[in-house]
Amino acid sequence: MTQGMLFNTEEPPGRRDAPAQALAPGAWLFPGLVHARAPALLSAIGEVVRRAPLRHMTTPGGGRMSVGMSGCGARVWVSDAAGYRYETHDPRTGRPWPPMPALLRDIAGECAQKAGYDGFVPDSGLINRYGPGDRMGLHQDRDERRDAPIVSISLGVSAVFLWGGVTRSDPVRRIVMRNGDVVVWGGPSRLAWHGIAPVPQAQHPLCGDVRYNLTFRRTA
Repeated sequence: MTQGMLFNTEEPPGRRDAPAQALAPGAWLFPGLVHARAPALLSAIGEVVRRAPLRHMTTPGGGRMSVGMSGCGARVWVSDAAGYRYETHDPRTGRPWPPMPALLRDIAGECAQKAGYDGFVPDSGLINRYGPGDRMGLHQDRDERRDAPIVSISLGVSAVFLWGGVTRSDPVRRIVMRNGDVVVWGGPSRLAWHGIAPVPQAQHPLCGDVRYNLTFRRTA
């Protein structure tokens, strides 16, 4: 093994059947929950990005985000000089975002239900692609409906999920997220601070050196 290279070609034995873990009130980690459906999820991602290619958005201050982004559904989160917001149309093309594939909508609803959030139907699906060294700083999701949960699915290379509390000063846990892991949070944890530590140089048989994150929300 090359020094500094992390190869995570398979999840540890038994991980796919690991029990759910409570992260905080209203927040759950489901190890390997969608592992078997990862190829289908990646195919759906490919369907979306063919119509709305991944791009590196800029922050309102002019910084370039390291993570490649796209999305689907009625509204998708965007960032540029005008600020952070949800838009019904892709700013790059002026066309509506691709419809959310039924597979993505249904899996998001199933994951939410396992966490106790029945009837969740997302209207926004955000696709984040992380390469080696890419990261996402700690933040809160404040621009969506707060009476609906957030469903986050990890695919490909493992990464460290940063999980804090509802205040910025709360301790931050570091949780390894592997291919097929799902986190769902809402209720008293809906505004928990969260992020992704820099993604390691790694290889996964489905994605090469890339990690994908699918995040589903209700925006209206």
